[in-house]
Amino acid sequence: MDAKVTWDHGLTFKGSADTNFVVPLGASASVGGDEDGFRPMELLATGLAGCTAMDVISILTKKKQEVTAFEVSVHTEQAPDYPKVFSSAVIEYHVTGKNIDEESVRRSIELSAVRYCPAQAMFAKIMPIRLVYHIYEVGETGQPRLLKSSDFVPA
Repeated sequence: MDAKVTWDHGLTFKGSADTNFVVPLGASASVGGDEDGFRPMELLATGLAGCTAMDVISILTKKKQEVTAFEVSVHTEQAPDYPKVFSSAVIEYHVTGKNIDEESVRRSIELSAVRYCPAQAMFAKIMPIRLVYHIYEVGETGQPRLLKSSDFVPA
């Protein structure tokens, strides 16, 4: 995989990779930026969320789970001093659907963590990652109701 950033002006860049999609990168005004794009560390966290999300939804679909909504959030802590690396992360999965099997959700998340997601595998080598999931049931009213929440650290 090849990726590059091309300078536009000030602290504004355009990032691209093999797929040729373009992502705006920018910096906060506090460091002289124009507030006009993703911060690079935000892209790392977003990449982690996207990597595991694609695994988990693919596995849940193969397990014939009736998922109607799915969201993955990554919450990171950063070291207080430069280079302000990520020091820990919590990956939170919100699975909404009908008759969702908790063991299928847990196993899908676990497989992503220990076998399929390269982003998670890399980050797990340098910081602790806690996994949290919430399962919501869609009722007759169409409103999701929280059924189960749990968390674990992958083996």
